[in-house]
Amino acid sequence: MNIINDEKKQAALEAVKEIREGMIVGLGTGSTAYYAIHAVADLVKAGMSLKTIPTSEQTRQMSEALGIPMVDINSIDHIDLTIDGADEFTQSLALIKGGGGALLREKIVASLTTHQIIVTDSSKLVQELGRFKLPVEVIPFACEYVMRELRKLGGLGVVRKQGDNDYITDQGNLIIDTDFGLINDPETLDQRLNQVVGVVEHGLFNNLAHKVIMVKNGDIITFSR
Repeated sequence: MNIINDEKKQAALEAVKEIREGMIVGLGTGSTAYYAIHAVADLVKAGMSLKTIPTSEQTRQMSEALGIPMVDINSIDHIDLTIDGADEFTQSLALIKGGGGALLREKIVASLTTHQIIVTDSSKLVQELGRFKLPVEVIPFACEYVMRELRKLGGLGVVRKQGDNDYITDQGNLIIDTDFGLINDPETLDQRLNQVVGVVEHGLFNNLAHKVIMVKNGDIITFSR
């Protein structure tokens, strides 16, 4: 675990090197983004002027505590650079995200971002997506209906729990963690999930990442599209 954490930290610090004065920066959510957020705080303390957009309430609270300036996403029309993590990625830069529950805001931020950098440890690289169950965010009213529709698409879903209760996202929705097996055509599955009424968003991030920075055995490895 210490090796994995070291890889996450090294990847995050490498990505932060791309931040420049005056940028609008998206701040991701999760264990790898944690290191990036702390590094961004160091830049701010050193005098760099930045505006940031957090991808979750967890990230917002952390940023606030560290003195990182934030702006309302509705007050800007683009984000220069976002640093976020992933649960899985392929060399073609298809991703699964949402293990931390922030996939909706993360995808909105990614869609506004000019240069999206994903930072990961070496365990996240896969030949095909799908070992990690795909998070599907749904409105509670449609949960059972969506579960049935996911089965029609070949997915076996379970509502995510937090202790004895259902996990609730920042937007007040549920997450169905869905096993589709290995996903050999993520773009087609993306389109089919988007057609299911009641699905708010899902964790397939296709054509959104511009670069993945991965660290393995101390070496920085970069994948770009």
